[in-house]
Formats: sequence, structure tokens, C-alpha cells
Amino acid sequence: MNGVEKGPGGKPRCPWALGTPDYIAYHDSEWGHPLHGESELFERLTLEAFQSGLSWLTILRKRENFRKAFDRFDIERVAAYGAKDVKRLMGRRRDRPQPQEDDHLADCAFR
Repeated sequence: MNGVEKGPGGKPRCPWALGTPDYIAYHDSEWGHPLHGESELFERLTLEAFQSGLSWLTILRKRENFRKAFDRFDIERVAAYGAKDVKRLMGRRRDRPQPQEDDHLADCAFR
């Protein structure tokens, strides 16, 4: 096996991408493509942090919710989050540290 399989439409894809339409779309349009821009990179870093303990498929399916919660990953806005914003994000999490880490990550982008 060479690590590539034919998927829908006969297009070659990685075997992991063939499980769901969400993975196929991610594979075809994002996976392996370079990211450009602060918001795009910040989004990926944040999603990767939230992925800990979850499947990437779960994150992909909730990505639009993350975009809304984090002001479309606008670094300046997230860096300016105050206690009220952190509390709002904490209500979405069972474990507490990650929203604060994302705020810190955004803040560090300006230093």
C-alpha cells in the first residue's frame, strides 16, 4: 500500500480522509496547504490546542462555533479580552486553562 487510495470521484486521497465528507473536504481544501495571515495561523493554533483529547473531526464540526466565540480569531480582539470574555469562554469548557492560554497567545503576537 502506498498510502493513497481512490476516494469519491476517483480522486487520490490519504486513507484517513475517506471516513466522512467532513474529512474529505478538509483533506481536499486545507490539509497540507500552507496557512498565510495572522488570523489563519492563530485559528489553527487555537483549534489544535482545543483538540487535545478530542478527535480532529469534532473540532472541524465545531469550527464555526469556535470562530464565533473567538471573534473570527481576530488576534487584536482576542488579545484585548477581559475577565468577562474569559468567563464567557470558560462556560464552554470543562477544564479552565485553555481560553486564558489563547488570550495569552494572542497577546504575545503583539510583543
